[in-house]
Amino acid sequence: MVDEDGYRPNVGIILSNGRGRLLWARRIGRRSWQFPQGGIQDDETPEKAMYRELYEEVGLESGHVEILGCTDDWLRYQLPDRFVRHGNFPLCIGQKQIWFLLRLLVPDDQVRFDRSDHPEFDAWRWVTYWYPMHQVVFFKRNVYAEALRELAPLIFPGYRPRRRPESSHSDRAATGRPVPRRSR
Repeated sequence: MVDEDGYRPNVGIILSNGRGRLLWARRIGRRSWQFPQGGIQDDETPEKAMYRELYEEVGLESGHVEILGCTDDWLRYQLPDRFVRHGNFPLCIGQKQIWFLLRLLVPDDQVRFDRSDHPEFDAWRWVTYWYPMHQVVFFKRNVYAEALRELAPLIFPGYRPRRRPESSHSDRAATGRPVPRRSR
């Protein structure tokens, strides 16, 4: 499913422990690390997709986590042109994501990659809250920064995100092209 602007609906999952550290997972067979994420199917709400992806990607069930919150709106990123499959229709130029912040309620050994026939990850570790913002692949960095800033007050009550001016760099994808405005 791709929307009329070329974005695939998706959920992002930020899983925290009781100390405010985040689960950071390595893509299988690669050196790249990221948060769990995945597409929203036609019959799913973002929350339902989040629970499905949580189980498929890290083996956790709904009772293993507590939802602390989610982003107020879609956060978008564009794929670099070399990753766009120009022969596909409809053309997907990127993803729009609702990000969920969760707290793990069970021991760490419940995180498992063997619940899916096609695992996404082969390793994981706990990292500091802001670490992923600078470590994820370049074209996802703005979305990670936006999600982490918006959700930070749920873990760090005194944190106040700064508002960015309308013409800020966050309005540009990694490709340098303007990102279409979110519809509210």
